[in-house]
Amino acid sequence: MEKTVDFSKSVYEICQAYPEAVEILAQAGFSEITRPGLLGTAGRVMTIPKGARMRGIDLDEVAAAFERHGFTVIK
Repeated sequence: MEKTVDFSKSVYEICQAYPEAVEILAQAGFSEITRPGLLGTAGRVMTIPKGARMRGIDLDEVAAAFERHGFTVIK
């Protein structure tokens, strides 16, 4: 089964569909995603592109991290 991550969806939606996305995002620079409760609150309204802009993380690097884990990325 092909794993596809759509960056227009909320971080919460992505992590619900693919629990391994939490670790991928943490390694890509979103370290606070592992804090209890954050995914269920801010994650419900935050998208990966919005979070990357806020944290100064290159979106292409985040996409590459997902691709290394076998995901197809929709930006």
